[in-house]
Amino acid sequence: MVKELIDEKKTDFENAVEHFISEAAKIRTGRANPGLVENLSVDYYGTKTPLRQIASINIPEARQILIQPWDKGSLVMIEAALRESDLGLNPVNDGQSLRITLPPLTEDRRKDLVKVLNQRAEEERIVVRTIREDIWKDIQELEKDGGISEDEKFRGKDDLQKIVDEYNTKIETLRERKEEEILTV
Repeated sequence: MVKELIDEKKTDFENAVEHFISEAAKIRTGRANPGLVENLSVDYYGTKTPLRQIASINIPEARQILIQPWDKGSLVMIEAALRESDLGLNPVNDGQSLRITLPPLTEDRRKDLVKVLNQRAEEERIVVRTIREDIWKDIQELEKDGGISEDEKFRGKDDLQKIVDEYNTKIETLRERKEEEILTV
């Protein structure tokens, strides 16, 4: 009974890790990465659309992003979205595509990006703890209603903590890997 409760919420734990992966991809490292811009919302003929749905995003060089829209009419809209974003990017429009050359990161900027990364990791750990608390409340409710014994309740709590630790470890491993990427010159 307790195992089913935990298994039912496992997708929520997975979603927290996936969300952290997508958020970490948006944090810039010294190298160009399509994840930096692919989810950027572009006002595409009145509809907010992710950039990856209206253009191809390539990395021709280590510090350059090439965006080629499938509809050349959207080039100006994409350029506007890039300039208005908080990414601090300056695209060059050649009439067919947009080129973004990423300037090298300063040491201070790298430290700021690590702080942002740590903040995002902590947000996901909070999500994991919230899920744990919800499951723990359900387990306590089950025991109160007579559905499980007190021993089963505490076994369930131990099993739940093992799973929480596993997902926190995944988040921490991803955070360490991304921090290393950011700090590598």
